[in-house]
Amino acid sequence: MRNKLITSLLTSLLLSLSLPMLAKAEIAPDAVSVAPLLNGETLPDVALRDIDGNKVDLKALVSQKPSILFFYRGGWCPYCNAQMGQLKAIEPRLLEMGFQLIGISPDSPEKLKASIRDNKLDYMLLSDANLDAAQAFGLAFFTDEKTSARYLSRMPLESLVRSNRDGHKRLVLPVPAIYMLDKQGLVHFQYVNPNFKVRPAPELILTAAGLLPNN
Repeated sequence: MRNKLITSLLTSLLLSLSLPMLAKAEIAPDAVSVAPLLNGETLPDVALRDIDGNKVDLKALVSQKPSILFFYRGGWCPYCNAQMGQLKAIEPRLLEMGFQLIGISPDSPEKLKASIRDNKLDYMLLSDANLDAAQAFGLAFFTDEKTSARYLSRMPLESLVRSNRDGHKRLVLPVPAIYMLDKQGLVHFQYVNPNFKVRPAPELILTAAGLLPNN
């Protein structure tokens, strides 16, 4: 009986110690290997930065209003800028449905300000400069050696470089994604595509939003 009690206590202790580790998924070896947060799962605890560098608790923000989050690679990506423009066009309809629109990328607060100015955006952009949100949502992945070298030779993205399992320095990016959540942080819809050139059509986003609870 005593041995069973000791085993039970040790098991509980090990589980409690492992819980913080489960909050942040490992960085996937490539884009097709990501394991994103799925429908029916709950928003993880993540702290981001707004355009002024202030800390933003994502759960607290989402609790104010049903939310549509979109993860993008950065303001340097033309496909991301095109998507931001498409979302800008449908934002009034999303607002009418009761949603808030929030963009998340590894860009610094200063770069987010530039994206808002250049794209004339009204919705919120948040900085995930440490890739905490990308990892927590299971979207972060290592780019291959060739891609890492090409991007780093053209842009100052050194802050996004991490060591992979083999000890090689590689650029880490988020797979572009759309998440729709209620105020409790429950995921009702998600669109994740490893092909960064393919983004969901505005009509698909509006259709999905129209089918979701907005309270």
